[in-house]
Amino acid sequence: MTTGISFGTDGWRGILARDFTFDNVALVARAVADYIRTHGLAERGVVVGYDNRFLSDQLAENVAGVFTARGIPVYLTARATPTPVTAFAIKEHRAGGAVMLTASHNPPEYNGFKFIPEYAGPALPHITREIEENIRRLQEAEKTAGEGGAISWGDFAREEAVEWPAGEWTAGPAPGERTPVARREIIDPRPAYFNHVQTLVDLGAIGRAGLKVMVDPMYGAGIGYLEDLLGAHGVRVEVIHNRRDPLFGGGLPEPTGKSLGELRSLVLERQAHLGLALDGDADRFGIIDRDGSYIPPNQFLPLLYYHLLTAREQRGPVARTVATTHLLDRLARAFEQEVYEMPVGFKYIGQHMLEKNCLLGGEESGGLSVRGHIPEKDGILAGLLAAEMVAVHGKGLGDLLEDIWSRFGRLYSERLDMHTSATGKERVLGLLKELNPPVLGGLQVERRIAVDGIKLVLENGSWVLVRASGTEPLFRIYVEANSEEELHRLQQAMREMLGL
Repeated sequence: MTTGISFGTDGWRGILARDFTFDNVALVARAVADYIRTHGLAERGVVVGYDNRFLSDQLAENVAGVFTARGIPVYLTARATPTPVTAFAIKEHRAGGAVMLTASHNPPEYNGFKFIPEYAGPALPHITREIEENIRRLQEAEKTAGEGGAISWGDFAREEAVEWPAGEWTAGPAPGERTPVARREIIDPRPAYFNHVQTLVDLGAIGRAGLKVMVDPMYGAGIGYLEDLLGAHGVRVEVIHNRRDPLFGGGLPEPTGKSLGELRSLVLERQAHLGLALDGDADRFGIIDRDGSYIPPNQFLPLLYYHLLTAREQRGPVARTVATTHLLDRLARAFEQEVYEMPVGFKYIGQHMLEKNCLLGGEESGGLSVRGHIPEKDGILAGLLAAEMVAVHGKGLGDLLEDIWSRFGRLYSERLDMHTSATGKERVLGLLKELNPPVLGGLQVERRIAVDGIKLVLENGSWVLVRASGTEPLFRIYVEANSEEELHRLQQAMREMLGL
């Protein structure tokens, strides 16, 4: 059995059959069940959702069986369900949390296990640490029991997944303890989610605008969401890749400029107003403008914040990660709002949305949420808000961007992934500890920020961030500058400084 199970930025992910096995998934489910019971949430039950990947539905059954056998009721989704919809089902059913079987935008050989606590947002580090401690404890218990020929977690989970009659009992978490087997309910969270989203988006305005929209759910769990919501309000919608394919058409279910070529061609061919894409579990978004341009998150987030501040006349702070555009900061200053900067990972944004009543929270990797929604990233909501902006303003997103740039200045953003060796990684990590140059690329360094990696903010507002991968000999260099020439100059200066 794999001993290195750990929760990364957004859950535990692994390669199917190698480390992401039925045995290991059942083990992690038991660790989560122990967390749920320890915190007095068992009676509220747990939502279990899954995406369109290989074995996701069977793994979800496996997880459901573990919970019900330990006295925790389960709300199991009837079909593949987006992560934000699974998270919203926590609120709908007042559940104690949710498990989502998904590897999001990873390659098809991966699957993943994400725990979403009762507040319906990504689990914070202190929660995942407790679950990891439970995993280690259960592994030790299995090792001890295994010397006497005990069954595996996978065997136990398959035994638990049987539909038990009311009143039967099964072994509890401690020797001699008996726990009533809980009931399992099959749910469809889509209708309640649809009703909720319509309170956050002006679908009436979208319908009245006569828009034509192309949709690409990338063979994922988001099939039937954007197209059904928009189509129900009179939008002319065409959809591609709207069937289950665990191989994702031979690519990655990641809606970036490089992967949305077919959607771009369709937008131009059909003369559509917008192209909207979702990743494998529909928590991230991809947007193609009417001229075929890809609108990256670092451009869309300021667009949305400006729309909320002006067209909707709403006010509130914005939460962003250290790697996300400072154009949000310029907008916030102009409207006398606060900006909260935090480490990479939507869990930190979600926490601030709950605690600081943020109007918008977002990250450069394609996740966002707004006030009034769950503190979880939602690509479906992002796509609908993009359509609302085009409908309300009567302009393409590129034209709206030009309006913002003319008032607040344009910023150019790019990320470089720099591979190195294991020894090279240790060398660069040592350099980063002391990295605090007075000048970078001919510009004075005004601030050094160590929230996540090392970020240098320069005299003219440009900045450079260096972060190490947690799993690979890889460094990510993020740069935002006032011109493309300056961006490349800063990239080169940082690479030379670190020897990458």
